[in-house]
Amino acid sequence: MSKDPLLQPYQLKHLTLKNRIMITSHEPAYPEDGMPKDRYRAYHETRAKAGVAMTMTAGSAAVSRNSPPVFNNILAYKDEVVPWVKRLTDACHDHGCAVMIQLTHLGRRTHWNKGDWLPSVSPSHEREPAHRAFPKQVEDWDIDRIIQDYADAAERMKEGGMDGIELQAYGHLMDQFWSPLTNTLDGPFGGTLENRMRFSLQVIDAIRNRVGDEFILGMRFTADEDLEGGLTPEDGLEIARRLKETGQIDFLNVIRGHIETDPGLTDVIPVQGMRNAPHLDFAGTIKKEIGLPTFHAAKIPDVATARHAIAEGLLDMVGMTRAHMADPMIVKKIAEKREGDIRPCVGATYCLDRIYQAGDALCIHNPATGRELTMPHEIAAAAHKKKVVIVGAGPAGMEAARVAAERGHDVSVFEAAPDAGGQVRLTAQSERRREMISIIDWRMDQCTALGVRFRFNTFAEVQDVIGEEPDVVIVATGGLPHTEVLSEGNDLVVSAWDIIAGDVKPGKRVLVYDDAGDHPALQAAEFIASSGAHVEIMTPDRSFAPDVMAMNLVPYMRSLQDKDVRFTVTYRLKAARRAGNMISAVIGTDYSNFVEEREFHQIVINHGTVPMDELYFELKPRSKNLGSVNQEALIFGRPQPLDANPEGTFALYRIGDAVSARNTHAAIYDALRLVKDI
Repeated sequence: MSKDPLLQPYQLKHLTLKNRIMITSHEPAYPEDGMPKDRYRAYHETRAKAGVAMTMTAGSAAVSRNSPPVFNNILAYKDEVVPWVKRLTDACHDHGCAVMIQLTHLGRRTHWNKGDWLPSVSPSHEREPAHRAFPKQVEDWDIDRIIQDYADAAERMKEGGMDGIELQAYGHLMDQFWSPLTNTLDGPFGGTLENRMRFSLQVIDAIRNRVGDEFILGMRFTADEDLEGGLTPEDGLEIARRLKETGQIDFLNVIRGHIETDPGLTDVIPVQGMRNAPHLDFAGTIKKEIGLPTFHAAKIPDVATARHAIAEGLLDMVGMTRAHMADPMIVKKIAEKREGDIRPCVGATYCLDRIYQAGDALCIHNPATGRELTMPHEIAAAAHKKKVVIVGAGPAGMEAARVAAERGHDVSVFEAAPDAGGQVRLTAQSERRREMISIIDWRMDQCTALGVRFRFNTFAEVQDVIGEEPDVVIVATGGLPHTEVLSEGNDLVVSAWDIIAGDVKPGKRVLVYDDAGDHPALQAAEFIASSGAHVEIMTPDRSFAPDVMAMNLVPYMRSLQDKDVRFTVTYRLKAARRAGNMISAVIGTDYSNFVEEREFHQIVINHGTVPMDELYFELKPRSKNLGSVNQEALIFGRPQPLDANPEGTFALYRIGDAVSARNTHAAIYDALRLVKDI
């Protein structure tokens, strides 16, 4: 047996967990009609097959109709959920993986215009800032019904083969009762901590009466709201003691913080640039003081940190949830002593931010996550070896090289720069986003081990490519900043890239005009503001940086708001004119005929990229397929047809920003779904 602390079994009540690594409760927003159907099952089954000891589904499953999900969650209040849950649990159990589910009532953390348009309820009328609904203050008959809803949902989960359930008490109804900030009730459910815990304890009693003593029941709870007037660490310890004293709680899953605002949520679930495992020692204190089995997850992205958590006795089970979105094969690779092959979580939090914008959870650099029914996490060898030439070593080109090499092909990569990375390397110039370079470094390591040949500092031309006698050519040359967006004065502006790369020094009074809404504008603004300059960030949109999304916006705001920075929405930069040693910005709006002029030392433009596609078009007439991509074949995983040009000598494709300005995930997805079938 391995001596690795992470690979030791753990006994949770009657349940033997085969190692110490778990996936904590999270909702990837894959349900269909509120049910965990095939896509949901495949996501969890893939990780179960790879060796994770326990997967905690849902984040969270709704127990009541007046707790409608604000994004796509499991509806545990419906009887029809049982057979779908059974399929999921059976699939995971077949691989020796335990399965549990998190149940909740959202309380005020939802909105009345979702689901059945029922008013949200909470122990006070206080609105939650994130979801904006003013709740009804809960009445006694609401409480009675919700308690029964919890018990009903728990019974459904037991019938569906779950090994246990976890109750959610951070930001949701249970801890809305606990917190003095969200409970203004009088009588038996308000006032003292004993009264504020009464609802939760009655829920626990009702669940136990329904599912019996053997079924595992735990609580994921905030043991410190870290908020003035809220629950303190001392309160958290007392709550934990009282939960233990019931004799009905089998484990605690520790949270620190509050989630009713984007900044609060980001401190609970830290993003890149924030400290790894910031709450681990706190969770260890709860374990030491209370003595119940203790779980925890909060930016534990690497095996070394997880191993430390177990070896030092801080946790009994360590959650590596986002890490398993990046690489579901973590446990398998640990067991095979291939930790260096683990695809790293870079903390980009593209997964969570997409959910909170009503999307589905996708990993920024593993496009197979959430697409397990159609995309492979492990690449199969091709039947016939081919010579593949790739031009460009950004994220698209590097993924294409990796997948082609895994397929067993002979792969060569041309790159004009001295290093791989493209826009990702530029992004990593920011100290806070330096983790992004791991997207490239991991692929470079994989490609090197697979024998991919790189020719850096080489601006590939047609004869360079043809000279390789390729069977397949993939153009992944990326794009260049698009700054030709003004009616006049385009020669007076610089790009966000110019600032980030350090090619242009910041001025003293700077307008950053963001017509793309992604990271480069805010990154440039950070560099400029840090120099002591005045910065105005302007967008024609009604909100700025929509593609940065909620959690990733938080570090930018913390970096910018204490500096001389102004944010301006709904105004469009129309033109720029020289005005002595200043530049006059002609500013209008899409909403009226309003126009004004204001002067700046510098104007910085973020308007996406235009493809560097000259090589592609030069190669196109020489190719078998004339560069065409059959979209049906691409989507449904069939080989591309190559009969467009009988005189052609190679298949030609282009991917990533060489096609159009998109993002890192799109570039890598382009590469995977094309090259996996070559």
